[in-house]
Formats: sequence, C-alpha cells, structure tokens
Amino acid sequence: MRKVWKIKKLGEVCDFQGGSQPPKSNFIFEPREGYVRFLQIRDFGSDKNITYIPESKKNRHCIEDDILLGRYGASVGKVLVNKSGAYNVAVMKTIPNEEILNKRYLYFYLKSFDFQSRLLKTASRSAQDGFSKDDIFDFPILIPPLSEQQVIVTILDDAFESIERAKSNAERNLKNAKELFESYLQGVFENKGENWISKKLIDLTTKIGSGSTPRGGNENYKDVGISLIRSMNVYDLEFKKRKLAFIDDKQAFELKNVTLQEDDILLNITGASIARCCLVPKDILPARVNQHVSIIRSIKDVVNPIFLCLLLTSKTYKDRLLFTGEQGATRQAVTKNQLEQFEVQVPSSLSEQLDIVKMSDFFSIESKRLESIYQQKLNDLEELKKSILQKAFNGELKTSKTSV
Repeated sequence: MRKVWKIKKLGEVCDFQGGSQPPKSNFIFEPREGYVRFLQIRDFGSDKNITYIPESKKNRHCIEDDILLGRYGASVGKVLVNKSGAYNVAVMKTIPNEEILNKRYLYFYLKSFDFQSRLLKTASRSAQDGFSKDDIFDFPILIPPLSEQQVIVTILDDAFESIERAKSNAERNLKNAKELFESYLQGVFENKGENWISKKLIDLTTKIGSGSTPRGGNENYKDVGISLIRSMNVYDLEFKKRKLAFIDDKQAFELKNVTLQEDDILLNITGASIARCCLVPKDILPARVNQHVSIIRSIKDVVNPIFLCLLLTSKTYKDRLLFTGEQGATRQAVTKNQLEQFEVQVPSSLSEQLDIVKMSDFFSIESKRLESIYQQKLNDLEELKKSILQKAFNGELKTSKTSV
C-alpha cells in the first residue's frame, strides 16, 4: 500500500440511508403525473413490472448517480445505479463524504470481492439473509488521495468498457453457436427432397401412449426401483435424471401398458413443457411414464427413431405441436388422437434418414464445442473483472510514479 493511502472504516467515509414502505394501496403500474418510480428488490434484476407511487416528502428518494444496495435475500450486495425515484426498505442508498471519497470509486469498491465476500458472510448470520448499516460500518476501505481515486476510476472504467465489449462479442458468438444445430435442423425439414413422403404418426409407429401417476403421488415414490419418467426429466434431445422418480414392482405392474423399450421417444404432452422431446436413455430402463409424457415407438423398418426424434424437435414441427397443444379449452395438451393424426414428412429411404442423423451428430458436437469455448470466454472475462477490482483495492494498480 502506498504511504499516502489510508485504510478507513466504511462508516467513517460513507453514510447509508434505508428506504421507506408506503402502503401497497398507493401502487400503480403505469407512469402518471405526480407519481415517481418505486424501486424494490426486483428492480435489481430487470426493468419489468415497474411500480409507481405518489410523490411525497415521506419517501426516501434517489437520483441517477446515487448508488443503491440490495439488503435482503438473493439481492444482498447487488448494486443498482442510474435509477431515480423512491426506494423501499429492502434497498439502501450509499452517501459518500465526497471530500474524501469519490462516488464512482465507492461504486467499484461495493462491487469488489473484498466487500462482497464480507457482506455475504455478515448477511448470512441473519435469519432472512440481510444486513443493516451498523453491520457494515467497520468494513475496511482503502482510501487514496482523491486525485488517485479518479485515476483508478478512469483505469477501471476503461478496462470494464473493454471487457464489456469482449463479453458482448462472446455472448453473440455463444448465441450463434447454440443456433448452429437448430439452424441445420430447420434447414433439413424446410427443404425436403423429392423422395420425402407424408405420413401420419400412427402409420410410422407401433405405440403412442401415456401413463399415469401412482396413487398417493410423490409420497409413494421410492428411493430405488423402476424409473418413472415425468415431464421434468424430458428436454429437447436431452434427458435429465435430476428428480427422477422410482416406483416398486406392484406400481410398475399397474403401468405395464407404458413399459418403455430401447429407442422409444419421449414427448411431453401437457403444461408449460409441452412438445419437449428426447430418446429414452438405456441406463434408466426398466421404466414407465406418467400421464404428462407420451411414448412414441417408431416402426424401425420405416423410420429411424433418432431421425423421428430430431424431426419432432425441429422448429418446423415443434411449432405445429405447440399450436396443436394450444387448441385445448382449459390447458395446453396434446391428446393421443392428435398425435396419431399428426402428419409429418420423412425420406422414404432409411439410408437418407441415417445420413441426416449423422450430419446432425456433427452439427450437435460442433455446436456444443463452440458453446463451451465461448462460455469459458465469458467466465474468464468475469474473473478478469474480479481480478482487476481486487488489484485496485489492494493498492496494486499503477496510478502514479509514487514508490510503494
């Protein structure tokens, strides 16, 4: 640490002001003259569902260059800037002594690992994961002269601006990588060859059907036994074993009409996850399905099961399944009859189907490889931000020729 720099208690150089809590009867959800935006915990995450309250001297107000801190729950330590209005009791405004402490320097300190780790540890001692201004009064903060604080702020602003540009590029590349496989599938099923034929699913399958939930529901599931697949396990081209349920032999016997076989396709047919589709993994067999998941068993001499799963997962057919599911009177659902009559187009040649499966494997592997690269890039950039902040508040950034 440089000789002219000092370590102060945060409460010595900064004051904190908690918010106010007007009655909910005062809330409105559209801007109106005489009303101001009311900032709450949820505003740390997005600008959706904005709330407004009547302008009043009783409110605690902030302007755009004020720095707000989340005080409770998952928002503890989150920093909010560039917002104006009133704020509630779950939010705390920071008020630096600007003769000693640059406001932007304070902002970066509040984002630093040193402050955040101390705060989260302190907040976790509370029953509701929260903190008061007294809890953070003694937190140490490194105070250089104001001129050097400004230099540090400039360095950090420039570094973070470069990092954000790099993150934006990485996020765009990550999005493109995720869309690579989907674009290939969409192209396949939108640009069909001349030898593709139209068939109803009933003509391509030996079985279409869903099961039921054993009597007693969750309480009657077992720790081990025969797998019971639910909609929460079925994702597009991916089976998730988390929360996989198990039933005993007696319960499984009652569901013997929905006994799964190798290469069966699983399709969610109700609720928010409708139309998610994957193949059943071999390692969870023997298995059954409940009423929210349908088994689709292809005639393998006519249609390859992997190809049919890819078809049902493609945007072209998923959109049609979703539209079918929305036709119900009360909830999203696709019936057995609707699935049986669902018309698809497939190559008449099994070899062409297998060629598409092989190319799909290539695009899937390449897409995941690129996703991994760009996700790691994003992770590295986040770590770089933390590292730069840590150096700044350890006095390790070079801001002048002053000896250390």
